[in-house]
Amino acid sequence: MKQMKDREQLNYYLHSHQIASVFNEELMPYLSLYNFDQGEIICEQGEPQSHLYILVEGKIKIFMTSSEGHKLIIAFKSPLEIVGDIEFIQNIELINTVEAVTPVCMIGIHYDWLKKYGMDYPPLLQFLLKVITKKFRIKDNSFSFNMMYPVEVRLASYLMSISFDESNTNFKGRLPIKDLKDAAGLIGTSYRHLNRVINQLCADGLIDRNKEFINVKDRDGLSVLANHNIYE
Repeated sequence: MKQMKDREQLNYYLHSHQIASVFNEELMPYLSLYNFDQGEIICEQGEPQSHLYILVEGKIKIFMTSSEGHKLIIAFKSPLEIVGDIEFIQNIELINTVEAVTPVCMIGIHYDWLKKYGMDYPPLLQFLLKVITKKFRIKDNSFSFNMMYPVEVRLASYLMSISFDESNTNFKGRLPIKDLKDAAGLIGTSYRHLNRVINQLCADGLIDRNKEFINVKDRDGLSVLANHNIYE
């Protein structure tokens, strides 16, 4: 993570995402930009959180881990998304783990300043209410996705989410072979069955596999199979 004090770039993000009015004059000096590298953990389930983050560039993956170590994707998110909002309101530890799928830029502000200057500011409170209620609706649906859709659809959706970023056409991601066991857990299947599905998608010409990576070969075909990406 790298913190930047670039006020010009900060103002650009605030106005381009139409959130400048969310923060009052007292809060503005305490806003900063934070950059995260691809694959970097932004925050981890069960850990204390100190900042509210607003995703303004890039893509993140949100997932939870059970006490048995099983992982489940909640969603992949592009701007505009908030991290740490529920934890701020309820004063609790982080509910989910958030990872940068692509290089990510976020606006961040420490909870202490939000408590001091933001709790009586209606535009900020309305913004948080809208975001939080949307999250709970999406979370209710996310658990059914892994039960309703077959593994090939879940895998296609996962590969689309980690391989492409609509806001950055230059980004081309891929799934490392070493991460296949984690991918199996995240989409809710066994490692053995995941390999069978990968082999089938390779035979169908949608992806290819080498010793190090799985790459998307036919983006349009994989998108159709992914049902236009059930995780986003």
